[in-house]
Amino acid sequence: MKKIILAALAIIVSGSTFAQEKAPEKQFTVVKENPITSIKNQNRSGTCWNYSSLSYFEAELLRQGKGEYDLCESFVCQKTYADRADKAVRMHGDVTLEQGGSFYDVLYCLKNYGICPQEAMPFPGSLYGDSLYNFNEMWPIAQGLVQTISKSKNKKIPLSWKSTFSEIMDGYFGKVPTTFEYKGKTYTPQTFAQSLGLNYDDYVSLTSYTHHPFYGKFILEIQDNWRWAESYNLPLNEFMEVMESAVRNGYTFAWGADVSEPYFDRGTGVVQCPAVIRDLSTAGSDAARWTGKATTEVKGTNDKGEANITQELRQTGYDNWETTDDHGMVIYGIAKDQDGKEFYMVKNSWGEYGKYKGMFYVSKPYVAYKTMNILINKNAIPKQIRKKLGI
Repeated sequence: MKKIILAALAIIVSGSTFAQEKAPEKQFTVVKENPITSIKNQNRSGTCWNYSSLSYFEAELLRQGKGEYDLCESFVCQKTYADRADKAVRMHGDVTLEQGGSFYDVLYCLKNYGICPQEAMPFPGSLYGDSLYNFNEMWPIAQGLVQTISKSKNKKIPLSWKSTFSEIMDGYFGKVPTTFEYKGKTYTPQTFAQSLGLNYDDYVSLTSYTHHPFYGKFILEIQDNWRWAESYNLPLNEFMEVMESAVRNGYTFAWGADVSEPYFDRGTGVVQCPAVIRDLSTAGSDAARWTGKATTEVKGTNDKGEANITQELRQTGYDNWETTDDHGMVIYGIAKDQDGKEFYMVKNSWGEYGKYKGMFYVSKPYVAYKTMNILINKNAIPKQIRKKLGI
């Protein structure tokens, strides 16, 4: 009997050890991959909104057969930060000057100010002895100036603050060109934007939340949406249908998402939802005090081993500040692992880091749960959904 017990224990221990062994490394096969431009590095700057948006428009130019471009992030920073500083002062500091922004900031810039190629302005960081963006010195100066003016008790705002702000921006980004040469032709930023041949009215923001009616538009309540841009609101199943259909039909899109969760794995380059998601909404409640549990568990695993993402769960994450507006990227393809599970292929702006050299794979449940909004060509939206949206 003792030998039997020992043998049984050995089996249990070996089984436990086997269960704790590391899962096999994922091997991916491309299902659909759409063309993108090279990986960039935003470095020490909060400019993902800028890099991802311009990367998306560069991909749109490739898709439309217009050639490869490297559009200038510094131009967009100059124009956007000047506008945001102005609004901060007009709103008495209730709108703050921050490094972040939205996809709409770039679209607004293209439509109203134009754009230039990277070579028309100094390379990021070069004016202050760096090889990439580094806002650590510049930003406190710019922010301090705007905060001082916006919170001033004076009855009259000094007219010189804008020129002072411009000098700060010029010192770090370089002056915005009024004209420049590109491939033997002379352009202004406006004429260059027109020469790209993109219809900027074709681009729309989509999201999916229940605190506003579906199939209408609303101003997405995030701090960096300081221009108060509107997004079309879709039920989650149709929101996901748009993304799936877009990629499979040759489109990319700019993807705004929460990357703050502990299960957003930066090391492996593979991002998935856990099988169980903890709902933090009960923290601090009377029920939590009596039960001793600060969270509840939302269960309902799908057939791929991740949590089953519902519209309600997605909304709860947004309402409780668990899903936050963290990062802008570009989704450009679909791949499947050795088990047949499909992932979206994501282009990032942190340089060629990690196993996949600056891109990563994100599961569809994670996208359903943690997407804040997307910027997409309206022609990529299935016709029946476009009809419901009235576009």
